[in-house]
Amino acid sequence: MGSDSEVEKTAQKEREKKKLQALAPIAKPLAGKKLCKRSLKLVRRAAEHKCLKRGVKEVVKSIRRGNKGICIIAGNISPIDVITHVPILCEESEIPYVYVPSKEDLANAGATKRPTCCVLVLTKPTKGEIGQEEQEKLKAEYDQVATDISELANSMF
Repeated sequence: MGSDSEVEKTAQKEREKKKLQALAPIAKPLAGKKLCKRSLKLVRRAAEHKCLKRGVKEVVKSIRRGNKGICIIAGNISPIDVITHVPILCEESEIPYVYVPSKEDLANAGATKRPTCCVLVLTKPTKGEIGQEEQEKLKAEYDQVATDISELANSMF
């Protein structure tokens, strides 16, 4: 029984190593394990409440319209030219952004089957309303991730 868990752990480490090898050279600031897990959890919760924009086209459109949020970008995109303009737009609009290692994990968190390049987590749903309690939970999680991303970005520069 113990050997099975060891085999699973080594397989998990191999998958993690492959994800990190596939990263693009511009994938900075890259979220650590804890921030990655927390940001993907935020994406999952935002997807449940329809507070999420998926894909480069939707994210760019939302940023240009002045919507604020957190941009989470996959680091293993090929060709990288597809997303190189997104961080620049985020910096101009003062939107915090962070890279996560895998587009597949980002898609799973965003409740889609297709791998996703980037998502924009909004604080309010685009259509309709959500309950006050759910809004507060989402806002608290959002603020925590935004603070962590800001600290990560400040430590880089």
